[in-house]
Formats: sequence, structure tokens, C-alpha cells
Amino acid sequence: MKARAGLIVAVGAVLVLAPAGAATFHGTNGKIAFTRFGAQSADDDVWVMNADGSDEINLTKHNGHDVLPAWSPDGTKIAYTTFRKTTNSFEIFVMNADGSNQTNLTQSAPNEHGSTWSPDGTKIAFTRFVNRQFDVYVMNADGSGQRRLTRNPANDADPAWSPDGKKIAFTSTRDRNQEIYVMRADGSGQRRLTHNTKPANAGLDFKPDWSPNGKKIAFTSDRDFNYEIYVMNADGSGQRNITRFKGNAENAGIDLRPAWSPDGTKILFSSSRNRKGDYNDEIYVMNANGSSPVRLTTDPGEDLEPDWQPLP
Repeated sequence: MKARAGLIVAVGAVLVLAPAGAATFHGTNGKIAFTRFGAQSADDDVWVMNADGSDEINLTKHNGHDVLPAWSPDGTKIAYTTFRKTTNSFEIFVMNADGSNQTNLTQSAPNEHGSTWSPDGTKIAFTRFVNRQFDVYVMNADGSGQRRLTRNPANDADPAWSPDGKKIAFTSTRDRNQEIYVMRADGSGQRRLTHNTKPANAGLDFKPDWSPNGKKIAFTSDRDFNYEIYVMNADGSGQRNITRFKGNAENAGIDLRPAWSPDGTKILFSSSRNRKGDYNDEIYVMNANGSSPVRLTTDPGEDLEPDWQPLP
């Protein structure tokens, strides 16, 4: 569970309704869902907590891996990735916000992970691993109608749906380095947004997440030889590191997997900065410009992969 950064490692270790054409804020900030890998347990579970880090509750409580939670646009459900003895592969599940009615949506032999909801809540995009290759797929919110969106010989993963429902950002290795791409929601018009300048096969840009107004995309990058949170405009311009801002001497750790607050003012992320050298991850929150990071969890295990519940 120590190496969550890379596209492939994420699978092996355990990876308000918007009117058409309008990007709007989802709503107000609710609870935070996240993955916890306990210090006394070999299992991962999906937990929730209040926005200030209080009242932590384990929702899944299974012998297996329950990871990568993603709130539905109306805040009533959580999609997540799970590996259990009953499935014998990573599958996309969905449950109610209180952990009830846990349901397998994908029910397939290949491994799936990393789900993202369409803004109207009717579809879920996810990653499937078939024939040694990751591709982005989409299905109806009940698991029906599964179809493939990417068909590049490289690996495509980490889908993130834009707030207006028209686009999906994703991670791809098709240009030697791992970069952020974007495509239309039907899989057409795929184009590259980031250009990592590290040596070929060494640079990693991944885990994009759209701001609620659709104008910006946050993502993780190691282009400065340490995993940091970056933000760029939705067209790929204006890329900048927001976790290594001037005067921040505390951040010697790894910062991963940004997630915007529904009101667009803050960004969640996981970081190992609290324990330099041993890479124990905790959940942090910061302002959208990277200022004033605050630690929310203090568990001796690992807390990762946060996502913020939108409330109408």
C-alpha cells in the first residue's frame, strides 16, 4: 500500500445536476470519503468523516480491499473499487452514503478500478484492465451498457468527468511519459493537455480532477522530482505547482490525488509530509490556490484517495 502514485500500481496495490452546456458549482460541501489502510489491518476500507476531520466512520468493513471512493453528484451514493473473495478481481461497487446496499456493478472477470460519475448521475466512467492494457470504459449507473471509450495501444486510466458532462479527462502513457488527456464524453476528440519534460518513460502526470465550475483541472505530477499537486486551466495552459508554494518548508513528502470541494474553494489531497521518511499518508485540505494546508486525519496507518460529498 506504500506506492499509490503510478497508474498501474493503483490497481495492483490497492488505484447537483448541471444543465446541458452549463458548468455550475455542485453545491455545498458535505462529508469526505476516503480510503484507510489501517496500521493493525491488512485490509483497505472506505471511510467517511466530517469536513473538519471529525466523526470518522468505516462504511465497508470487509476482509479485502475497498478503495477509491467517488460520491454521486447528488451526494446519496458512493461508487468505489473493491477486491473480495466473492469477486476474485477488482470490481466497481456502489453503496448508499451510509454504507448500506453494497452492489457490484461490473461483475466481470477483468479488473476494474477508479470510477467517476457523469454530472447528471446517470453514467459512471471507469478503468478496465484487459489483455495487459488499461482502457477507459463507461456504463449506466446501474452497471448496464458497458462500453469502451479508449482504444490506444498505451494505457489509459483515471477518468474524470467535466461538470458540464461534455468531456472526460484521463491519464495516458501514449506519449512515452504519463500525461493528462481529455476527450469528449463519447470517446472522440482525444487530445493531450500536459507535457511532462522529465526523461522519457520517467515523468508521471495523473489523477485529474475538474474544478466545479469546469475552468480548471487539478492533477498530480512528479515533474519536479517529487509528487506534488498541480492546477492548470481546462485547455492545459497555466500549469503550476500549488503544494510547493514559496516559503513552504514543511512539504518534503509526497502529495497525491487532488479532489476539489463542491463549492470550488478548497482541494483535498493525501500527503506523507507529516512523517518525513516513512511515507505515512494522511488526508489534508488546502485553499484552491495551495495556501493554508490543514491536516484532517491522524491515523497511524494510511489515509488516501479523498473525495468530497456534494450537497444540493
